[in-house]
Amino acid sequence: MTETQAGSNGCRDKFRVTGDKVVATIRELIHEGNVRHVVIKNDEGRTLIEFPVAIGLAGAVLLPVWAAVGAIAALVADCTIEVERTTPDAEEGSGEVE
Repeated sequence: MTETQAGSNGCRDKFRVTGDKVVATIRELIHEGNVRHVVIKNDEGRTLIEFPVAIGLAGAVLLPVWAAVGAIAALVADCTIEVERTTPDAEEGSGEVE
């Protein structure tokens, strides 16, 4: 299940996934390139892990995050992944004033 909410500086998507698909889903989302922030919540809505995704993050920098995400995936049956994305309008609005 996917749900999208638009905001003033981007949009938030929610993905409902099973524990064994958490890591694969997050990798796909990060490779899309417009993800700024990721939050993983359990069925009760409690935040399990939350991390920012900076542009240009190398795989070595994300290793501790992947380890934590993998451990969480092993412990939960179902979870929600909330992704904050940048939108083209938000990126253009942050430019210089002429």
